[in-house]
Amino acid sequence: MNNMTDLQKEQLLNKAEVLIEALPYIQRFNRKVIVVKYGGSAMSDEQQKRNVIKDVALLKLVGFKPIIVHGGGKEISHWSGRMGKESEFVGGLRVTDAETVEIAEMVLGKVNKNLVAMMQELGVNAVGISGKDSGMLTVEKKYPGGQDIGFVGEITRVNPKLLFDLLDRDFLPIISPLGCDEQFNTYNINADDAACAIAKEVQADKLVFLTDIEGLYKDINDKNSFISRLSATEADRLIGDGFIGGGMLPKLNNCTSAIRGGVNRVHILDGRTPHCLLLEIFTDKGIGTAILRDDDTATDR
Repeated sequence: MNNMTDLQKEQLLNKAEVLIEALPYIQRFNRKVIVVKYGGSAMSDEQQKRNVIKDVALLKLVGFKPIIVHGGGKEISHWSGRMGKESEFVGGLRVTDAETVEIAEMVLGKVNKNLVAMMQELGVNAVGISGKDSGMLTVEKKYPGGQDIGFVGEITRVNPKLLFDLLDRDFLPIISPLGCDEQFNTYNINADDAACAIAKEVQADKLVFLTDIEGLYKDINDKNSFISRLSATEADRLIGDGFIGGGMLPKLNNCTSAIRGGVNRVHILDGRTPHCLLLEIFTDKGIGTAILRDDDTATDR
């Protein structure tokens, strides 16, 4: 057998150092709940999708209790188009008539079971559910800007019992963002809103948003203005001063709402970056933006 080269030894030592750096995080987050909101472009590419699922599977296998809340907007638009319906949006929310909510439920169910199959392939027991199951997400009709946009739900109540039962029995829940109102009509729900509400109700240690940007910038056109970490109050100040706009505004509002609702930390990551979850959680510097409680003085992720 040939002796190992110096380069091979160095590569192995680098791997060992990565594992050692991850050790305190693995110890600290053992049995802690992490909610991962999965959507955006990372759901469109098969390899990126597998990277995300591998990351979550690893989090589960090293002791985390992950919950995935997924979107599916691009898939819904695709299938709506194939059925002759043009997608219309108001304030970033899909106008959802009775036919569209049926399409959404069909498509989200397909996306959900695909993610379950990928997780099962990695040896992790996953269960695909929606917010309708066991009355998990109760909603009322959402009126953005006073407009009636159909069957789009504003969450009024979260019943976490099914989630706790699944986590206690070592299953990984994968949730599609659908819910029912008091009359048991089906509503489509913004996936960010669903992830935030669920994270608050289960008192998750972490809530992670996988997005299409690297994190927060004070000036989106200036790459040097990247913000690696900030408190909930500092985030509110950025919003109030007009630095945050577009689709990031409601997302950041969800982040601060989650922190004030009891979630320990919220992370905004670029889901297109391979293994962004592992890089953010198991390294000292991280890779995205972390939003912390005002009284959190820790220097790690």
